[in-house]
Amino acid sequence: MKLLVTGGAGFIASNYIRYVLSAHPDYHIINLDKLTYAGNLENLKDIEASDRYTFIKGDICDGELLRETEFDAIINFAAESHVDRSILDAQPFLQTNVMGTCNLLEVARQRGCVFLHVSTDEVYGSTREGAFHEASPLLPNSPYSASKASSDLLVRSYVETHKLKAMITRCSNNYGPYQFPEKLIPLVILNAINRKPIPVYGDGMNVRDWIYVMDHCKAVDAVFHKGASGDIYNIGSRNERPNIEIVKLILRKVAEKLGLDEDALMKLITFVGDRKGHDRRYAIDPSKTERELGWRPEMDFGEGITKTIEWYIANEQWWQRILSGDYMEYYNAQYGERLRT
Repeated sequence: MKLLVTGGAGFIASNYIRYVLSAHPDYHIINLDKLTYAGNLENLKDIEASDRYTFIKGDICDGELLRETEFDAIINFAAESHVDRSILDAQPFLQTNVMGTCNLLEVARQRGCVFLHVSTDEVYGSTREGAFHEASPLLPNSPYSASKASSDLLVRSYVETHKLKAMITRCSNNYGPYQFPEKLIPLVILNAINRKPIPVYGDGMNVRDWIYVMDHCKAVDAVFHKGASGDIYNIGSRNERPNIEIVKLILRKVAEKLGLDEDALMKLITFVGDRKGHDRRYAIDPSKTERELGWRPEMDFGEGITKTIEWYIANEQWWQRILSGDYMEYYNAQYGERLRT
């Protein structure tokens, strides 16, 4: 199996690649990544020499490149994904998340290969009570989530019109190793380590369901191998927490791990003006995925946060190179002109 993983240098996909190489010895992974600001080849330094792994620098909007690349199936992680950036400029989100997905679907249609599209619970919008299930209406509230909802509908159209075998996953908020520092959990960890102010939107009571990244990776793999064509699978861990609770939990654990003054860290919390269109609460029901595929989240949230903090403490060079911008030079140093740009 030659498996094309798009966006493979990003947070979730790099963890997925590492998982697949371990779980499926007969698979060869082709990692196609544009290497935008959030694509970091250092996420995969430990497996880049494997003869079962190939990296291609390229854009999913490049139809010619996709047609030239040999693969048997596609798992599409590639996306512009940061809500704040989509509020400032929606165009890159439409280009990558909608047109890029369309290109991938077209190549999958031509080859008759399986297509798994990795989406987000944000396409459902916000809810005051209950939890979203797979048939809930799509009510996205940010340009990012609107672009993901659009790509979800494109996938559905290819299943209905072209009989393409394709599935969609919609996951809650991920956390764990290799997450880019602009996201909430690594931002809080690193700002605490560096004694910098920790910004919290609004009153901090926006609620998210958090899942450990490796639990998500295992769910995606289960959908790829056992999912039904045309179906949608929610992936969550029933672990809803207000943002301010997450922040305070991390600060307590960082203080304990590093022997710092907990009260001093708590004073770093800085409430800032709320994000435009900020969804108040996300909640998804993963019962279908659990029931039909036999998947269950394994990581306890407290343990997962502890492991994540320990990883960032132990991998200071990794995040220091991101904060300094030096990580962007790794591609040039390792690959130079040998790959298509």
